[in-house]
Amino acid sequence: MRGKRAKKRTQKIDRKYSNAIVARMINKVMQDGKKSLAEELVYSALEKGTAAVKEADVVSFVNKAIDNVRPSLEIKARRVGGANYQVPMPVSPKRQETLAIRWIIDLCRKKSGKSFDKILMGELVSAYNGEGDAIKKKQDTERMAEANKAFAHFRW
Repeated sequence: MRGKRAKKRTQKIDRKYSNAIVARMINKVMQDGKKSLAEELVYSALEKGTAAVKEADVVSFVNKAIDNVRPSLEIKARRVGGANYQVPMPVSPKRQETLAIRWIIDLCRKKSGKSFDKILMGELVSAYNGEGDAIKKKQDTERMAEANKAFAHFRW
């Protein structure tokens, strides 16, 4: 157990769009501290994606894509009386955003064949349209939580 609760850090915003979600996406894409490269990739993907769906604003494009991927329920393993149960739990808004960004970026990393910004753009456009791998991951997570609703009384 922790001694103290971790302090909340202030959320940084990105340089170009002054948006916290875009900044978190850049930080998630970044590897080996190469932030300028991550910014280039993310900004390129966002601009191309916005043009592809004919959205006026990049920030509204990102927000809608992330909102479509946000899970409302997830399952957590609880050990009760020697048995492990998959207990469905509601997800806080901050964690919903974190999971959505993580799922999109991780799915993009697993794909190959094209440059990362094109893969990310494709994934964001499909999330914006309510389809694709990230949406499938959200639906699988929520379906699993729904299937284990019988163990909801183990939540505490």
